[in-house]
Amino acid sequence: MPARRRGLDGLDLDLLRLVGERPRSGLLEIARLLGVARGTVQARLDRMAADGVITDFGPNLSPAALGHPVQAFTTLEVEQAAREHISRTLGSIPELLEAYIVTGPGDVWCRIAGRDHEHIQRVIDRMLAIPGVRRSTTVITLSTVVPHRVLPLAESEAAVRPGQA
Repeated sequence: MPARRRGLDGLDLDLLRLVGERPRSGLLEIARLLGVARGTVQARLDRMAADGVITDFGPNLSPAALGHPVQAFTTLEVEQAAREHISRTLGSIPELLEAYIVTGPGDVWCRIAGRDHEHIQRVIDRMLAIPGVRRSTTVITLSTVVPHRVLPLAESEAAVRPGQA
């Protein structure tokens, strides 16, 4: 198997930018806009997916549009021996949007969504009922300043390593 290229080149970045801006466009349309063959677009997308650069092609959903406009960040302090069980159990809570093991005063950082503050409290209570979870600290979000994004990171890496793509 030939070695895979490291990094992204200008065409990769343009392709990712276009797919992000026009997620419903077909490969032929993207190829036309980029001025390359459809097969090139398909091969690039396939390679980036195989390399783990592209993690999914699904639609991004809005918790607010789904009736869960309140978001919070909750830090859980947990018994280390129970961490694996806690991680599995957290995955069964639909209002949990993401969770990470972190360093610092807390152990697990969670982003949750709810219909209102009372619903957020019920979600936190459900998390606290998991054996091994000792306590939680929660902050409610007021607004989004910078939404989740990765493309600027990819662009800055390509600018730092232009000859490695």
